[in-house]
Amino acid sequence: MKNTRMMRLTAMVMLIVFMLTFAACGSKPATGETQAQTATTAETKAAEAEQTATTADKQASTQTAADSAPAGNTVLVVYFSATGTTKGVAEQIASVTGADTYEILAAQTYTEDDLNWNDQNSRTTLEQNDKSVRPVIGSETISLDGYSTIYIGYPIWWGEEPRIMDTFVESYDFSGKTMIPFCTSGGSGIGASGANLAANAGSGNWLEGARLSSSSDIAGWIEGME
Repeated sequence: MKNTRMMRLTAMVMLIVFMLTFAACGSKPATGETQAQTATTAETKAAEAEQTATTADKQASTQTAADSAPAGNTVLVVYFSATGTTKGVAEQIASVTGADTYEILAAQTYTEDDLNWNDQNSRTTLEQNDKSVRPVIGSETISLDGYSTIYIGYPIWWGEEPRIMDTFVESYDFSGKTMIPFCTSGGSGIGASGANLAANAGSGNWLEGARLSSSSDIAGWIEGME
């Protein structure tokens, strides 16, 4: 009887040992699978990090290219027009060249009486008779950065440029820029007005200007300077 019990006890111990051993062996593959999953997750994260770095590099490259690209137009048409005649010619020049435009406006607008050249006491007569007069400009200042060629237009008053044009050229630095004057008038040529502006500006490469009208071959005139 004792032997039987002993045999049963031994069998039970062996069964428990066997079961514990099997459980231990069975847990190893699960650990291996967990390690494989961990490795896969790490590889995925590494790939995502690499993709993020590549995207950042592309964005940086695009930004660098954008920073080095030319900014804006390089041609500007500046003009003063009391009656609209010079404005019309300026707009034609801008249309041919694709230029930006800037209108010089007087802080005190010129009236019809001001423009009466037959009146010795009219505003324009008094201004043109005094080379030191500098009418105040009412339009906002403009940055000339980026512009390499500037067409500058005005009407001819009493054989010369309006004094407000002297105000303008004395207010800016035209270093490194090509300056091309043009004028409109009822019959007078450009005369010494371009040279006067160049002298008052003291900077810029001033080319010989021309008298133009709405019927002038503006495209041909521009091509002739190239």
